[in-house]
Amino acid sequence: MNRINLITLGVQDIHKSLTFYREGLGFKTSVSDRNPEVVFFNNQGTKLALFPVEELAKDIGEELIGQKQGFSGITLAYNADSKEGVDRFIGNARDAGATILKEPETVFWGGYSGYFSDPDGHIWEVAYGDMWEFDENEMLIIK
Repeated sequence: MNRINLITLGVQDIHKSLTFYREGLGFKTSVSDRNPEVVFFNNQGTKLALFPVEELAKDIGEELIGQKQGFSGITLAYNADSKEGVDRFIGNARDAGATILKEPETVFWGGYSGYFSDPDGHIWEVAYGDMWEFDENEMLIIK
C-alpha cells in the first residue's frame, strides 16, 4: 500500500480548471470535451484528477458548507531539475491566471522555491534542490 495513485482536486468550474492545467501548465489529458464530468491528467507516477467540488462532497457523503477560508494544510508540489525550471513553471502558472503567493527564492534548506494557487485556491510549491536525484520516470528520489 506504499503509494498514491490519484490525487483529486474539487473544483468550482471544471472548464476553467481544465484550461488552467492543460493549456496553462501543459498537463496531458485525453479529455477533449469542453465541460467533462471528470478530468484525469496523465502525469508520470501519480495521476491528477479534477472533479466538481459539489459532486466530490456528495460522493464522500458530506454537505459542502461554503468555501473554506485560509490555508488548508495541504500543498501539491512540482519538483524541478533546475532553478530555471522553477522560474519557468511559476511563469507558466502566472500566465495561466494563478495567484503567485511567493515568488521563487533561495530558501532556508538550501533549495529554491516559490508558491502559487490555482483558480480554486489549491496551493502548489514549485521547488528545486541541487541535492535531489530523479529516477528514470522523473520521480523524485528521497533518501
